[in-house]
Amino acid sequence: MKKIHFKKPDVKGAIHKLKNLKKEDVREYWKAKRERRARIIEERRNSAFAKKMKPVYRFMNRFSLVFHALLACIINFAIEAISRHSAAEAWGYMTGTPVVFLYNAFMIFITFSVVYLFKRRVFVRIIISVLWMVLGIANGYMLMKRVTPFNAQDLKMAKDATALINNYFNGFELIILAVGIVAVIIWIISMWKRGGQYEGKLHRVWALIGIIICAVSYGVISDLAVEKRVVSTYFGNIAFAYEDYGLPYCFMASLFNTGINEPNDYNEETIAEISNNGEITKSETGLPDEEKPNIIFIQLESYFDVDEAEFFTTSQDPCPNLHEMYHNYSSGYFKVPSVGAGTANTEFEVLTGMNMRYFGPGEYPYKTVLKNQTCESAATALAALGYGTHGLHNNGGNFYSRAKVYNNIGFDTFTSKEFMNILQTTENGWAKDDILIQHILEAMDTTEQQDFVFGVSVQGHGDYPEEKVLENPMITIEGIEDEGLKNKWEYYVNQVYEMDQFAGNLVKAIEERGEPTVIVFYGDHLPTMGLKAEDLKGRYLYNTNYVIWDNIGLEKVDRNIASYQIMADVFERLDIHSGTVFNYHQERRQTKNYLADLELLQYDILYGKQYVYDGKEPITEGHMVMGVRDVTLTNIVSHLKSGYSLYGENFTKSSKVYVNGEKQKSSFLNNTRIDISDIELQDGDVIVVQQMGSSNTLFRKSDEYIYQDGELKVQEGTATDKTRSWVEQAEEEEE
Repeated sequence: MKKIHFKKPDVKGAIHKLKNLKKEDVREYWKAKRERRARIIEERRNSAFAKKMKPVYRFMNRFSLVFHALLACIINFAIEAISRHSAAEAWGYMTGTPVVFLYNAFMIFITFSVVYLFKRRVFVRIIISVLWMVLGIANGYMLMKRVTPFNAQDLKMAKDATALINNYFNGFELIILAVGIVAVIIWIISMWKRGGQYEGKLHRVWALIGIIICAVSYGVISDLAVEKRVVSTYFGNIAFAYEDYGLPYCFMASLFNTGINEPNDYNEETIAEISNNGEITKSETGLPDEEKPNIIFIQLESYFDVDEAEFFTTSQDPCPNLHEMYHNYSSGYFKVPSVGAGTANTEFEVLTGMNMRYFGPGEYPYKTVLKNQTCESAATALAALGYGTHGLHNNGGNFYSRAKVYNNIGFDTFTSKEFMNILQTTENGWAKDDILIQHILEAMDTTEQQDFVFGVSVQGHGDYPEEKVLENPMITIEGIEDEGLKNKWEYYVNQVYEMDQFAGNLVKAIEERGEPTVIVFYGDHLPTMGLKAEDLKGRYLYNTNYVIWDNIGLEKVDRNIASYQIMADVFERLDIHSGTVFNYHQERRQTKNYLADLELLQYDILYGKQYVYDGKEPITEGHMVMGVRDVTLTNIVSHLKSGYSLYGENFTKSSKVYVNGEKQKSSFLNNTRIDISDIELQDGDVIVVQQMGSSNTLFRKSDEYIYQDGELKVQEGTATDKTRSWVEQAEEEEE
């Protein structure tokens, strides 16, 4: 066997050459390289293979539009096969709805029209093809991990999603992803160098005219497609929409079709009529201060009453506490805007009273209009009546931009995962909901007046494991033959059981508190289980369940209600009339043009000229503080070798130590101790503990502490200012 010999690199010779390198040598090198490249290209053009292929190339260039159309169809079929995880299903989609398939292929075809502006047409075709295939692969992979397809909102949440990357990728998958990206980049670069160039004369003006004609044609065809209901501009369920209307259309719709289009009859006179000349902006209640109850809304992740499922049975009641509440308090079906996902949109409807139907397909207002714009909400409506307002979520504060959105819609405080010491998590890594109870009570303790608390749970979050991860589940199920599906439902049902225990424990804690209180529990959407209408007693996929618990003697009134109406309904039962949209629901529900006028009102508030306020906006800027407890330091102890132990209160895993403005390597031990290492403190050093969110976001910081003679001296008044918005202060820190 022939041995392979490796030539020893001449390091000294290379260094010598670099030292003696001249400008003329560099110019000569690049000149020689260009000449060599030209020779190679010329040789390829004159090669036997090239000569044989010239007639083929001429034929393909002459009929390039036909080949582009064929390529568009092939790519469309490929991305649908990847998205549906089945070539057979993609074939069924193509043959079953050929008009939709060709409409999507036409969209891809239009993107190929830009190649006529370039000589390197092969390279440009490759780039376009790769982009479409990446879109298909990303969607296919996302649908393996969750029910929601890949859409434009995922791109907008890219920074936030990095904090949850371990929930969607394991180590091996991350390696494969990295290798794949590198391989594609290398291939694209090589095709830039090796791909042939168009030898004919470029007619860029005609090419540009052709592109414009294609774009206009697509616009006309799109309007016709919507009019003839080939596709839709409303996605009640984004997953179903992708299956029905295809990935290209749905993704582009989620990218470009956002917000609310201006209604035809939008003007000041129309809004004056709808608002009864501004009367619906009133803020009043018939309750005296001592009779105003605390109002708590708890949004339960992926919760619904599993007794609604008709295809399996459980070994015991998974929801004993909520079932008892259903029996004794007002309850019913809760109509939500999406299925299997869309937590933030159900949340948006509940908090604002606005209907998601009028927004772009697949849109999350939390990631678009509310991220940088103020808007009234239940928080502002109740704050106007003297309530303290608090948001809580046992997940990251930046996810779905909640920290910024809650600030923009008038909350006083927001306690996110970064301010909780979460010790218990599900087998999937999501925080269990029981942690919320202590933080709800703490938030209420920060004010002397009544409180509005909006809590968002996370325990019931999917994806649900097909393997058996619960060794001794509290509840077992029967009736499902497929082992993987049975394991998923068994896991989910046991999470529902613990969520029900959380609901019962919260009610018990509120009863012990002894204050008049109303608590609304509801599910944000059905779980990601591929449910069909025929699987459920209610025969409707957009229904979860709700109940209104109270200790003030409210009459039990059972009825089904939409998520955008629930807040107005609760307010009306409490004789509270505050918040423009909530007042609108109370006055106009079940009247003529109720929904059409709601669209006009939503447009005016979020995108229009806000005629309804007549220059008196309920909220012009946020004032929210992250968390309700101050992080404090009490003392510092030096280690024998190196490093220090900081002792204090209210530390969490998100507490980071900064010395003189520089982040230190630290170890969180518990809520009273953090160790720092690799530093030797000097007298006069300034120590600060900061609560950090994802993407290195500063949520809140402690007072500054001066290290002096082994002790800490607090500098009062240097912590986060609790009278100002955390966003404003974080931006000042960045400057």
